[in-house]
Parts: sequence; C-alpha cells; structure tokens
Amino acid sequence: MCIFCNIKEVNKDIPGNIIFEDDSVIAFHNIYPLAPVHVLVVPKKHIETVNDLQDDEEVLVGHMVLVAKKIAKDLQISEKGYKLIFRVGEWGGQEVEHIHLHILGGAKLHEDIRVSV
Repeated sequence: MCIFCNIKEVNKDIPGNIIFEDDSVIAFHNIYPLAPVHVLVVPKKHIETVNDLQDDEEVLVGHMVLVAKKIAKDLQISEKGYKLIFRVGEWGGQEVEHIHLHILGGAKLHEDIRVSV
C-alpha cells in the first residue's frame, strides 16, 4: 500500500500533519519542504498518476485546486503568489505513486525548483 494511503486520516496507520480534510482530500505539510510553505493536497481515493485519471474524476481534480487556493489564502501566501505542481511519472519527478498537488510558497520561487515528493 502506498504511503499516502497510510496517512492517519485516510486509514489511521501513520500520523500526519493534517491541515485540511474533507470527504475527498487531505492536505498536510511536506516532511521534506522545498519552500517555506510546502503542502501536499492528496485525494483519499488512490489514483497512481494524472495519466490514470478518468473523466468522472474531473470534479475531484478541480476540488484539489480549489482546496489549494483556500490553503494558500489561509497560510497567507496567496497575495504574493505560489506554485501548484502535479508531477507525473518517473520523468516528471513523481516519487509517490498516488496523485498529489504540491503547494509551494512563502518566498520568491525560481523556475528550476525541484520537488522531491
């Protein structure tokens, strides 16, 4: 089972620093942050990559983006700006085979920022 499926609020196995949760997603601080703010928004439904998304999951992905917008505002990074990143597959730098949306902010970010998770 993937590490994101084991986060405490998904199936109660691994404690996580959860900052947002609803019926379809959870969000938590990345344990290896690459920016002052580095949060992951993860669907509770296991989907390995963006390439595996089905047409009926369009609402879920839109919801992930809107949750990221809310978190950015709550963490006071929305005014100056932030990055949202989906990594897809090995060459895209995806290391956990469960889709997740990175929120990076809290400092001026360069184009070459590397996301490790």
